[in-house]
Amino acid sequence: MLLVSKYTAIKQLVHSYFIIALSIYTYYSKIETLANKKIPLSKGRNSNQVFYITGLALQLSKYEKIPAMEIAEAIASHLSANSAGVFSIQIVPPGWIHLELAHPVLASWLQRLVEGRGNSVVQERGVTENKEDKEELVTVLFSSHSPSPQSPLPNHLFPIQYAHARCCSLVRLGEREGLITSEGAIPWLNKQQELRFHHPSELCLLSELVQVVDELECSDSSDSVKWEKLALGLGRVFDEFWRDCRIWGEVKVKSPEIALARLGLVMATQSVLRTLLEEKLGILAVLEL
Repeated sequence: MLLVSKYTAIKQLVHSYFIIALSIYTYYSKIETLANKKIPLSKGRNSNQVFYITGLALQLSKYEKIPAMEIAEAIASHLSANSAGVFSIQIVPPGWIHLELAHPVLASWLQRLVEGRGNSVVQERGVTENKEDKEELVTVLFSSHSPSPQSPLPNHLFPIQYAHARCCSLVRLGEREGLITSEGAIPWLNKQQELRFHHPSELCLLSELVQVVDELECSDSSDSVKWEKLALGLGRVFDEFWRDCRIWGEVKVKSPEIALARLGLVMATQSVLRTLLEEKLGILAVLEL
C-alpha cells in the first residue's frame, strides 16, 4: 500500500494508483500524454462513503476507438490486483470507474491529520489561565503571514474561529477527562476493521474533511473567497456533528472507543481549520474565545 503521508490528500493517493495502472497499457498511444497530466478524478457526492469517480476509460475510448467498458475493465483488473486493501472498484456503464476507499486507509489518513496537530500549537495542554502567559502565547502563534493582533476579524469569518476554538476546548476537556493520552492512538476501527462512524453527521464530517484536504493539496488557487467558503462549510458541518454526536456522559461510559473516535474527528477538524485560517486566510487560529 502506498503510504498516506501527513498532508497527502486522498485524491493524490488514488491518482497515484491510476498512474501506475496506466503505465502497463503501452498499446494506448495517448497513455504517456495522459500520464503527464491530471487524470480526470472527482470525489463522489454521497457523504455516507468516500469514493472517487473517473471518466478516464471514456476519454481513452475516444482516442483509441476501443469500447470504454473494455478499457475500464482492463484498468480495474490491474487496480484490483495491485491495490488490495486500499479501495474497492466498481465499473458503471458506459465506462465510469468508481473507487471506494477502504476503512483502514481512511483510519490511517485521519491519524496522520491528528498527528499533524503537534506542530500547530504550543499544545492545547499548554494553554494557561495566566494572563501574561496567554499574551505570550498569542505572540508566539502569530506567523509572518498573519495579521497583526490589532487587525479586526471580519464578522463573517468569526464562525471559523469559533469552530476552531471549540475544537481546542473539546480536546482539552478530553485530556482532563482522561480520554486522550499522550501515548494512545485513536481507535478508529472496530474488530471488523471498519470505522466506528455510523451517524450521518459523523460520516458527513469525514467526507467534508477529505474534500477540504483534497482542495488544500491539489489546488494552487489563491482566491480567498474560495478558502473562506470551504472553511465556513467545514465549520458548519462540524457544528452539525457536535450537535448530533455526543462524546461525554453515557457515550463515554458505555462506549469509550466511540467517544475517543469522535474526539479524533474533532482533532482532525482542528488541524484542517487551522491550516485554512493561518495558511489560506492569514488569520490567527486562536485556542479559545
